[in-house]
Amino acid sequence: MAHCSTSQSHSKKTQPFHFRATFESEDIQLVAKIRKFHQHNIELSIENLQKKRSYNTEEKMTARNQAEKNQTKDLKCATHLLNEKFRNMSEEKKTIVRNLGFGGLMHIPPLRVHHQLLRELANNFKLGENILETGYSSFKIRPKTIGDALGINASGDLFPQKVNYKKLSEDDKEIFRRLQGKTLKSLTDEKMDIGVGNEQDRLMFKRIFILYIQMAFLLSTTINKISPMHLTPIFEMDTITERNWGGYVLSFIIKGITDYKEKKKKAIDGCLFALMIIYFHLSKNKDKKRAERPPKPWIVNWSKEQLVERMRAEIEKNMASSTSSLETETTDSDNSTFESETQEDSEDSPRKEPSKKGKKTQSKKKKVVVEHSSPEQDQSYHGYSTL
Repeated sequence: MAHCSTSQSHSKKTQPFHFRATFESEDIQLVAKIRKFHQHNIELSIENLQKKRSYNTEEKMTARNQAEKNQTKDLKCATHLLNEKFRNMSEEKKTIVRNLGFGGLMHIPPLRVHHQLLRELANNFKLGENILETGYSSFKIRPKTIGDALGINASGDLFPQKVNYKKLSEDDKEIFRRLQGKTLKSLTDEKMDIGVGNEQDRLMFKRIFILYIQMAFLLSTTINKISPMHLTPIFEMDTITERNWGGYVLSFIIKGITDYKEKKKKAIDGCLFALMIIYFHLSKNKDKKRAERPPKPWIVNWSKEQLVERMRAEIEKNMASSTSSLETETTDSDNSTFESETQEDSEDSPRKEPSKKGKKTQSKKKKVVVEHSSPEQDQSYHGYSTL
């Protein structure tokens, strides 16, 4: 019995040990399978995430490339928007715009200006002297030149650089707060929606239009909100038609080109469209007698078809440059953009550094220069009269 009891006792001791070993072995295998499964899921998740990121990147690049083909991202020349809004404006509002001195802008056709052409104009604008150097000739750009091109006033005083908020009346302060920070779209909508049935509404329409025309065209920037600079003219309504809009626009062009050339800013602020019209008009009519020259504003003499034809011609012959300066400043990447109106130039294209002499000259002329021409200067410059 003792032997039997001992045998049974031994059996009881070994059976549980064998069961636990079997259980632990199966448990380890199960854990290993779970880990392998989790690892596989993690690898799949990583692979899917990488595919998704790659797809999103490709999609963004495609969208970006398409957007770059369809828009001028570093220069704002909203001639389509401008033309459309003028066409849809009521006759009463058009009369107000003409009385403000902006009737000439109604003749600007709906046009997608090739931005590379505008950039070449900026590259060939000689800062400090305000001379546009081209293959045809060199043209002095004065406030009057801008005025003749666009049909805006180019005599009188310039606007203050900023609004003195403390000196505004309470009503004007309320207007300042209401308009500050508005976007171009909101201004456009408000300009089209506002009535002009009474004097108060007409005054507000004038202010909104002046803000709009600056942002959309005359003082265009890549920033889509009203800046303090844009607000200055709307608090000078009593003398708005007597102010030097030509000088105002030219000052901003000079500032934009200065930032582009000296501060290496990729975007070029300012109405480079005006420089294009000046260049096209003066180069076309420089040899004509005064009686044979087209009337002012010069923009009325250029239809959409004529502008497109001239732009294509300029793109093909690289602005008819007979100097080597344009060739040294323009890379192969830049040259390729002249072949198609839909191509976007590379903002990262390398440019040759200016010589030390050039840098020294520019550093001495950082101050924005806006020349006011005398009657004698107005009559002729570089062999061409602007009268």
